[in-house]
Amino acid sequence: MGWTVGREGGTSPGLREWQAPSAVERGLYEARMRGDWPAYYDLVAQADLFMMQSKAAVDANRGTSRFHRYWNPQTGTYCLAVYTAGMLPPPAPDPVFNAYSLGWFAGVWEAGDPPYLVVNPGSPCEGVLPTGPEGRELWRRHYAKVERRGLARDAVHTLEIGGPRHGRVAFGLAVGAHISVRNGRFWNALAYHGSGYTAERETLEEWWGVTTREDWLETQEQLLGARLVSGLWQFVLRLRREMALDFAGPVDADHWRTAAAHVVRRRAEEAAEPELTPDGVDRGRVVTASEVESGVERVQRLIGRITRYEARFRADGLLPERGYVRTIEAWDHGRASGMARWGLAARLCSLQEAEAAVVRAGRLVHANYRSWEDFSAAYVLGRCLHFDEEQFGEWYETVLRVHRVLTTDPASPWRTLPWA
Repeated sequence: MGWTVGREGGTSPGLREWQAPSAVERGLYEARMRGDWPAYYDLVAQADLFMMQSKAAVDANRGTSRFHRYWNPQTGTYCLAVYTAGMLPPPAPDPVFNAYSLGWFAGVWEAGDPPYLVVNPGSPCEGVLPTGPEGRELWRRHYAKVERRGLARDAVHTLEIGGPRHGRVAFGLAVGAHISVRNGRFWNALAYHGSGYTAERETLEEWWGVTTREDWLETQEQLLGARLVSGLWQFVLRLRREMALDFAGPVDADHWRTAAAHVVRRRAEEAAEPELTPDGVDRGRVVTASEVESGVERVQRLIGRITRYEARFRADGLLPERGYVRTIEAWDHGRASGMARWGLAARLCSLQEAEAAVVRAGRLVHANYRSWEDFSAAYVLGRCLHFDEEQFGEWYETVLRVHRVLTTDPASPWRTLPWA
């Protein structure tokens, strides 16, 4: 590899040119080089520590399998290897990687387990941690200071090595940056492990009902086709967009409500008209007056919600003055970018399939929107209509915070990836 590492932290001259995959490994490397082991332990305690495991063993008990040991010539013993997120290989069908904490390892270690826990073995940021009683007590003390393990939420994290930063794959990954930034993940990690194999599978099942490859394929296609977005949302926004083109300007909310009511009533009348079919005359579906008026009320109530959200968006800088959301497919396409990576982490698709889905999501977003800000406003509206119920609470506050990070942080892909 062109570098060597000594047990005491010494390095060959060429090692000083080593580029860490991310800030996590860079911090470990710098702490090691200056011999600051308390800082090194703090960083290890803060990090997700991924352990390689047999997929069959993990699937069999939906929990942990025993440790995979490896022979370490430096220690002359068997050791347990763990890796920080930036050092993981691309997901393969087997083995899998699950994430644990330093505190967890301290609690489960048994007398017959290896005498050393090695962080990122064989790399310039390697750390060999003794596992005896004193060593594990040191782990506990450092882990006790950790408020939340892993990368910080609501911040941009970039893989400097191993993740695309330019081009169509990077653009597609940036489409999912709302999710990556909120959850404290590398925005450009296509070879994605997320929270680890087991956690990603559990999350997909809990939030999406996705447990099989077939489930993933169906859900991915629904998201890419914007078929999970409410048809009612799409109807009212499409109607306003058409009216704006007709009138060459913003559409008054009352005019929008009146036009929507007219369309709902007209469609009900058309549905009741007899239709000539190959088998004869189909009488059509008769819609009662109360059903029609209920539909009108539902549409007008939705228009009111969208109008109030957009007013708040303008006040908070999500939309420009007199700006509005033209189409809401962003909500599905942003999640489609995320679903591609979640499926890969859960071993429900291949790396090539995930890449293809990410690229498609990026292409669709680029075709539908004019800028990252335009896309983001539509995504935020979809999230709010789905979750927020006009509370302007956590669902809104968190997505607004992420929007501001993505549009202002110089490291954000929305600042480094051109739209054109």
